[in-house]
Amino acid sequence: MSEHTYLQEDEMIRRAIEALLRDLGPVEATRFLTLPQRRRMDSVTRHRLWQESLERDRFFDQVFEEAKS
Repeated sequence: MSEHTYLQEDEMIRRAIEALLRDLGPVEATRFLTLPQRRRMDSVTRHRLWQESLERDRFFDQVFEEAKS
């Protein structure tokens, strides 16, 4: 296994901002950095919504068909 060293936080931030400025330009980089952050959905809520959208028989067919392969 190879050892991995992480960048110091200030170095990582500096490089990320340089990459944004280089690839997006100053206006779009600033726009990206000031985008409002969306609240993450609670994992239980997300799971319940996913379950509600499932078609039970179709889901089971897919899961158990893959298990046979």
